[in-house]
Amino acid sequence: MKSLKLLFCVLLASTSMFAQNLSVPLGGNAYSSNAFSGSVADEGIVNWGDPAAHFTAYIRVSKPGSLIISIDEKPIIYGKSVVEFSINNRSKNIVFDEAENFDGKVGEWNIIDTGYVAISIKGISKTKNNFPSIKALNISGSVTDGKTAYVKNNEGNFFHWGRRGPSVHLNYMQPKNVNASWCYNEVTVPVGEDVLGSYFMAVGFGEGYFGMQVNGPEERHILFSVWSPFSTDDPKSIPESQKIKMLSKGKNVHTGEFGNEGSGGQSYLNYMWKAGNTYKFLLHAEPSLNKDSTTTYTAYFLAPELGKWQIVASFKRPKTHTYLTGFHSFLENFSPPQGDKTRSVSFNNQWVCDANSNWTEIGKARFTTDETGSKGYRMDYAGGERNGAFYLENCGFFNNYTKPGTIFERKLTGKAPAVDFKKLPK
Repeated sequence: MKSLKLLFCVLLASTSMFAQNLSVPLGGNAYSSNAFSGSVADEGIVNWGDPAAHFTAYIRVSKPGSLIISIDEKPIIYGKSVVEFSINNRSKNIVFDEAENFDGKVGEWNIIDTGYVAISIKGISKTKNNFPSIKALNISGSVTDGKTAYVKNNEGNFFHWGRRGPSVHLNYMQPKNVNASWCYNEVTVPVGEDVLGSYFMAVGFGEGYFGMQVNGPEERHILFSVWSPFSTDDPKSIPESQKIKMLSKGKNVHTGEFGNEGSGGQSYLNYMWKAGNTYKFLLHAEPSLNKDSTTTYTAYFLAPELGKWQIVASFKRPKTHTYLTGFHSFLENFSPPQGDKTRSVSFNNQWVCDANSNWTEIGKARFTTDETGSKGYRMDYAGGERNGAFYLENCGFFNNYTKPGTIFERKLTGKAPAVDFKKLPK
């Protein structure tokens, strides 16, 4: 009898050993349906006055089972209100009353599959101006026996980066025996995937990046930037001898400096590019002949609506004497409130060309993600090959993800870009 009792205690202890109580901070894991009527801040859900506004928090579970939600950290309660918490259309109404102690209990749900779980939070009624301000949700139950993905804390400003979602990259396997004077790529954003806050970067290289953005409902950019060799996030601190020099720019192109993610020279063309159309990007690097340790980078863009190459800008970078290296593309969301929306992009027909106009096609690319993905905070990232092109996809909390480090291959076309270098605009 004693042995059976001991065995039961051991089994109970081993089962509970893996059970966890997880605090999911809403400041890094929730999204508002209407930022003007209730917002997600570092402190969680705040300033929530409009019943039409609702919130959704996301966690990713690797094991089905019971999911128990509670609120351990006392919410700020205004008057008396009723808030609905729901998962998979199963809802529980919770009363918050400032005149009574709140026991923290929300409810328990049965999760039947692995992947992302969306926790919906809606206001039903209130007696004062605002619904409760809620900082975090406590998660427990058997689903926490397995790995659970969510933004754990705000160390390193990860509420910002986590809500932006993971950036994803294609690192093209550039031939080592070619001094690449030119890099060429084609970009197609599928209809409906041109989400606000997206940057579809076509030609990344060791010293900068070149691609297209969705900046607003009526504003889109063709963006080309070159980092200064001086390491700083403040462009004003760059010594004159290490500043990026603008040599020329195209019509209606804005130029200046940028900071916060390194610093350097920036240019952008306001152009309302269209989802579904294919845009061509061409970048040139020219090391100085007299080896004065400078390299000139010039970016060209071809829109099918216009049918001709146009120059974006030409920048000279000091303390640099190189051809194009590190050819890559990436997809990122730079707007945290848009991190719950999926976007994707196709990249096709990658080539490099040397100074003697010899083109070499690239057919392989290695997939990677940023720290938001590598930390396991977000796992809604993917890439691969489809319909003869490489693609990237991120955000929106989809379930199937691509293992970082995977190498993809597309079928070579053998048709070099029809570019007359001598006729390119200066």
